[in-house]
Amino acid sequence: MAGAPFLKEEHYPVFDCSMGDRPIHYMGHVKMMAAAQPFISGAISKTVNMPEHVTVEEVEQMYLEGWKLGLKAIAIYRDNCKVAQPLSADKKKTPAPAEVDLPGKPVRRRLPSSRPARTVSFSVGEAEGYITAGEYPDDGIGEIFLKVSKQGSTLSGVMDAFAIAVSLGLQYGVPLEAFVSKFVNMRFEPSGITKDPDIRFGSSLVDYVFRKLALEYLPADKRAGLGVQSIDERKEYAQAAIGRPAEGQVELIPVSDVAPREAPSGRVLDAPLCYACGAKMQPAGSCYVCTGCGSTSGCS
Repeated sequence: MAGAPFLKEEHYPVFDCSMGDRPIHYMGHVKMMAAAQPFISGAISKTVNMPEHVTVEEVEQMYLEGWKLGLKAIAIYRDNCKVAQPLSADKKKTPAPAEVDLPGKPVRRRLPSSRPARTVSFSVGEAEGYITAGEYPDDGIGEIFLKVSKQGSTLSGVMDAFAIAVSLGLQYGVPLEAFVSKFVNMRFEPSGITKDPDIRFGSSLVDYVFRKLALEYLPADKRAGLGVQSIDERKEYAQAAIGRPAEGQVELIPVSDVAPREAPSGRVLDAPLCYACGAKMQPAGSCYVCTGCGSTSGCS
């Protein structure tokens, strides 16, 4: 209203209202009702708007003046007397706290809107799903998506939330090998045989997922320290461990040099399959060890 073209300053009072830069005094509301009350049989439904700074004594005096003027009822509202109100004369603006730049504060490295990705289908026991890994251009993995079971199921929701948490960790700088070291060999259902030739058995969905991600994104030396190897790497390891010739070479051993084998014991026959590679494990003290990949059944 103020500063409007063709509007003179002496005309401003015509546009005064209950709130704003030019509010009507609260007694103006009372006197306006008093002027109309003689022509109305009932009480007037009109709120008297009062500023926030009014005192108890001023409210009392206002009620007394309304009684003297013959009003049958007065309803008042003091500005900002409630936590939330539809209108406010003065919106209190709380300044946003200044962002503190702490030393060593983690910084999220977001992926570009267009980025390469790999999708792998898998099955672990009776569970089937897909792993989609988004990548930084020429700089490794930056996010994962896990699609498991039917949309809306508990398993699907949990895996979605898990994938989001892992993706945020990757973007904040947590190395993939840290996730692999924590989640491989974790055991819970669903688990079982897979269709992946490099990972024949998954002790859980997260065990398979991070073994697969390790095979896709980690170099061989880091994976060896984590106990995650491809089938070709396990073959090379086994051949080097027992001194067999490389593929394509034949070594003849005289029959007289072959020592007779003893009958396998009950513990050997009952040995479980390796959770890492699916090979038959061998007794080692009170536990079992895999001669193919070095995994144990829980003992060191």
